[in-house]
This record gives sequence, structure tokens and C-alpha cells, in this order.
Amino acid sequence: MKIVSLCPSNTELIYYAGAGEQLVGIDDFSDFPYEITSQLPRLGPDLDIRMDDVEKLQPDLVFASHSVPGMEKNTAEMDRRGIPYVLVTNPVSLRGIGEALEETAGALGRKAEGKQKRQAFDHFLDSYQTMAQAVPHRPRVYWEWWPKPVFTPGRTNWLTELTDLAGGKNLFGDYPEASVQTTWDEVLARDPDRIFAAWVGVRRQKVNPEVLLKRQGWRDMRAVREDHLYILDEPLYCRPSPRLMAGLAEAAHLLHPDIFPVPDGEEDLRTLGIKGRGLS
Repeated sequence: MKIVSLCPSNTELIYYAGAGEQLVGIDDFSDFPYEITSQLPRLGPDLDIRMDDVEKLQPDLVFASHSVPGMEKNTAEMDRRGIPYVLVTNPVSLRGIGEALEETAGALGRKAEGKQKRQAFDHFLDSYQTMAQAVPHRPRVYWEWWPKPVFTPGRTNWLTELTDLAGGKNLFGDYPEASVQTTWDEVLARDPDRIFAAWVGVRRQKVNPEVLLKRQGWRDMRAVREDHLYILDEPLYCRPSPRLMAGLAEAAHLLHPDIFPVPDGEEDLRTLGIKGRGLS
């Protein structure tokens, strides 16, 4: 089966479902795993896919998504051209990502494997939920998704769930929406214990902490005074894929290094066998 993926989270779901080697084309932003994505034809950014190029690849199945407003035009054009596709659900929770993984594997004819990998995914989450119960104090975490205007996750975002499993509390978890537009002054007034910056689409190396520290009053915040400002790899936090497990492991250890183990890195998560940490 020849497969095309039109967004990074789909590419990662396909890989974790065990079908990465069947990919024949991807969108411009897919970058994991590098050894596969670096060899594949690029079909344009997810909001501007070149359908002529997709058609030339003669895929048996295209994995599409409506996770970003505007991506509906991709499926509309595939309908017009008769290109076979699957619309991957847009999960808003960690458990929902496990469901999307199982559904992706099922669409690829790997139903049994998908069920097994979802169980491994759920077991990983359960283990962190158990460890989080031993946390004596939950630091209040400010997540910054975008700097100007400032966006941060709200209650119905997987990062709120991830923060809970990591033994923390999302600073803006009292807002019901998934993504909250706030202000630097409101963040300052809430005075977080930790700051986790993961700007969507921006590599960690490109995020200068001084940009945050130049904001009026921010050097006086508890998180900054106590040296708890962290710049994180956004693909581990901002994409609805199983890579969020690696983000959870990292965040948990940053918050409670005495309770949560040192992350072993993504190598342990690559097949969802999840070696190490006593979880295999």
C-alpha cells in the first residue's frame, strides 16, 4: 500500500502504527522520524498541498486532517479528483490520541497491532497517573504556545491533561477553551511556579529566553527568580501524536525529578514497545 500524509501528526501516527516504510509522500512540515521523512517527496505545506503532485504519486490511501482551519480544502479537492483518503480524527485529549493511533492502524489493515499499541500507550499514561499520585505539591505551570499575541492552552487541551499526569497544574486550566489568548500582564499577575515555552512551528534553538525576560516585570516572577524557565521542543508538546509521551516524560522529570525517572529519550518510544522505566 502506498500512503501519503498531509500533516505532521498524521505522519507520526502512521509511523507508530508500523507503516512508516509505506509512505511515498508527505507535507512540508513532517520531520519525524528523520530517517524516513528526509527521503520522501514534499507536497507543500498542510494548508497549501499541491494536489497534482499527490495525484502523480498514485497513492492507495491519503491520510488527511482538519486539525487546522483551512485544511478542509484538501479533502474537498480529493473528493473532486476521486483520490482515496482517510480523515484522521482531531483528538483533544491524550486518550483520544491513543484512539487515533488504533484507528490509523486499522485503516492500514493492522487492527490487531493497533489494539496492542493503544494498550501500550494507555499503560504508559496509567503509569504516570500512578506516579503523579505521590506528588506532595503541584507547581502551577504556564505554557506559552505563541508569544505575540500570547496563546496558552486552556482546560480542554491535551497539555492540561499532560500537566496533571506530570504532577503539575496548568496555570490557565480554569479557562474552558482549548487555546486561550491572554496577555503578558495576566501571566505576570498569576505568577507561575514554572514556565514552559514551546512555540508552535518554531524550533527550540530559535527561541531566545531573553525575549520573554524583556517583558515588563517578568524577571520578578517566581518561575524566573527560581530559575524555572524552560524552552522545550515543540513537536513533543504541540502535535496530537504519540510523541506527547516523550513530552510527558520530560515535563514530569522537570517538575519532580525526585519522583519521576530521567527520560530515556524518544528512542524508547519509537515502536511503542516503550522500553525502560519498568514499563516494557
